[in-house]
Amino acid sequence: MPTPEELFAIIVFSVIGLGAFRFGKIHQRWQQMVIGITLMIYPYFIPAGFWLYAVGVALVAALFIFRER
Repeated sequence: MPTPEELFAIIVFSVIGLGAFRFGKIHQRWQQMVIGITLMIYPYFIPAGFWLYAVGVALVAALFIFRER
């Protein structure tokens, strides 16, 4: 069973990933689609704790780094 902290991270990063994926699909931007899919899937492969949040924050930051202007 996941702890409340893990469950919170899974829900938050999955919702952000879903939003990024939908945005990328609507605007045909493959970078946002890939990062969105990764945000939705990675919590199932990363163990709980610091790395769960560190990878999530890094992927969310990647959304802003790889955006097209």
